[in-house]
This record gives sequence, structure tokens and C-alpha cells, in this order.
Amino acid sequence: MKLIPFDDTTLIDPLTGGDWDRSLLKYPNHGFFHTSAWAKVLHRTYGHRPVYFRCFRGPKPVALLPLMEVRSPLTGARGVCLPFSDGCAPLVSEETDFESVVDLLAKTGRERDWKYFEIRGGSFNTAPASQIFYGHQLDLRPENKTLLASFSAATRRAISKAQRSGLTVQILRTRAAVLAYYQLHIRTRRQFGIPPQSLAFFLHIYEEIIKPGLGFIVLIQKGTQSVASAVFFQAGKNAIYKFGASDRCFQELRGNNLAMWEAIRFLRQNGAETVDFGRTSPENDGLRRFKLGWGSVEETIKYHKFNIATGDWAHGKDHASTFHQAFFRRLPLRVNRLLGALLYQHLD
Repeated sequence: MKLIPFDDTTLIDPLTGGDWDRSLLKYPNHGFFHTSAWAKVLHRTYGHRPVYFRCFRGPKPVALLPLMEVRSPLTGARGVCLPFSDGCAPLVSEETDFESVVDLLAKTGRERDWKYFEIRGGSFNTAPASQIFYGHQLDLRPENKTLLASFSAATRRAISKAQRSGLTVQILRTRAAVLAYYQLHIRTRRQFGIPPQSLAFFLHIYEEIIKPGLGFIVLIQKGTQSVASAVFFQAGKNAIYKFGASDRCFQELRGNNLAMWEAIRFLRQNGAETVDFGRTSPENDGLRRFKLGWGSVEETIKYHKFNIATGDWAHGKDHASTFHQAFFRRLPLRVNRLLGALLYQHLD
């Protein structure tokens, strides 16, 4: 396709005012990660600098390109659309060609001395994928009984078992609920051999997302013991299941299933029409089956990485060694928390 440069581009600062969020309303396929609230969380936690473009053809805006500039003495400088986001592709009108987007981002990368830029997700990209994940979307518009009937038999049994197990359910927007989630989060991350995100990250999520009513915590308890919890974000009619955690000792009570079902019911009552279950690594068969069990539609999420120096797209790479997972599983929780706080500012 022939390159047609944009007639004009302007930078919008998503950290100040609502101009960026108002621009999003023209693109019905925008998701939560496109919003200024998420930009504020990333900036406040890691200091990443937003580079958010609005692009024009004549007087008409035809594209929104959200990127964060990640600068690290360990991992270099790059532009990412967007860090710690399952998918956050550029938002483009039908007449916008992919080559124009690449041309603008490559030019920006050269000016800012980036090693590369990365686009996460999107359906109009023709470039080779550097990484591939599964995504799962659930339509929330059917009535509760119809929706429940679309779940797998195993999922329905798990919900029923959880409802008979004496568990209590709370849907909360409090700082205390975020802290309760975080205690489960650090234990779950160690179980999977992954350092936890920092407490500061979740407190910024509380301030910028949960407290203003753009998200909520589902907390499942047995008596006074927290057994499962989940974090959801919502942007208009679209919601996303961002984080989930549970206490392994109570796994048989199926608290995770109850948390998901109650969140689905709550989202329907609050105007959501779809819920995104987030990305899933191809090798994580258990998580994939869990998400498919809710009657979700599976899709492929592709990441695309462009090397600024060579002008080439990176191709898929082999999966990293699992040695580090065994290492992190053996560390005390306090050490894992410290490493997570130190490492994630250099990652994306």
C-alpha cells in the first residue's frame, strides 16, 4: 500500500485535562488501556513519559496513537503502545493506512533515540508478529439465565459449588479492598514464579481508577479469610478482567469462579456489554481453558516490534527459559516484593 503521510500531528498530554478522553469517544473500539486514567497509573508508578498523538488528514482527525516512552539504564529507550497493557493498538479510521502510522512512529523513534517501538494488538497490522497471545471476549448482553447456560458444564458446576461453600462476596471500591487483593497477589505471583507488581502500582490504580469509579475489586471470603479476589476496569460499555489472585489452600472452594460470575453480573447491571479476559500465553493451557469455559470468543493478539536502527520488524522469538520461575518460587515473599519493585520499572 502506498504511504500517505498525515497532513498534521499534534501531541496530547493525557495527564492533564480530558482532551484525550474526549478524543477517544470518536473511536467505539477503544478500550480501557487507551484512557488517561491508565496513562496516569503508568506515569505515576514508573515515571514513563506519554507520547500521545492525534493525527489529521486535512481538518479531520483520523488516528490516535498512544505510546509511553520507557527509558532505562538497563534496558534502553523505546516506545511502547502501551506498557503493562494486554492490548492497546493505535485507534485509526478506515482511511488510515498502516504505513503512515509506522512512518510517524519510526520518525519519532529516531528523534528520541529509541531502540524500537512496539504495537500491542490491532487488526490492521500486516507486519510479522514478535509475540502472539490468546485473547478472550465475552458478550454480556444476554440475560443471566441465557448467559449461564452458555458456560461449560465444568464452569457451571464450579459456580454452584462455590455458592454452596459458605463464601461471602463483596464488590468494593475501597483502599482496604485493594490491600486485601494485594496480599493474595504477592502469594499467587510467587506460586507462578513471577515477582509481584509493587504496592505503589496498586495504590495508584486505586487513586486513578478504583476510587473514581472506573473499576472495582471482587473480594471472596470464607469467614474473615480472603480466599480469592479479582480486579476489573470499565471504560463505557467495555470492561476488562485485569488481575486475579487466590489462596491455594482454599482452591477446592472455587472462589475464582464465584468472583468471575459475580463480576459478570455486576458489570451487566452497570451498563457493560463486553468483558475482555486479558491476554493468555499459548503455553498456559489451564488459564486458557478457564477463560473458554465462560463461553468467551477466542482471538489472537499479536505484538509487533519495529527496530529503529535497521528499519525491520522483529520476528517471533523462542520462549524464555523457565529457570527464573523456579528461582522466584523459592524466595521469601518480602524478597519477591522488593525485586518486583526494582525490576518492573525497567520492563514493559
